[in-house]
Amino acid sequence: MYDYATGRHVNFSGTVSSTNVNVFDYEQAAHISGSPPSLFHYGNGAHLRLATQGTTFKGFDYDTGSHFTGRVNGRSVSLFDYETSTHYNYTV
Repeated sequence: MYDYATGRHVNFSGTVSSTNVNVFDYEQAAHISGSPPSLFHYGNGAHLRLATQGTTFKGFDYDTGSHFTGRVNGRSVSLFDYETSTHYNYTV
């Protein structure tokens, strides 16, 4: 995944479906797994809430206590983080 905010690639691997998430975050050397909408980030030791509807998603990061929203358009992902009040863009 390419992170436009940092100008670098971020590596993840794993599987994602509507009923199961099991990915590995190489930057934090940690798994993220669960059944949406309830996920757990083992690196942060915190839950994530993620709900999807079509090409949009919204959620809550219990590590930061913040909401986020976003949209997927092909291989592009746009995310708004309410903690930082910032839009982030990625290419998968």
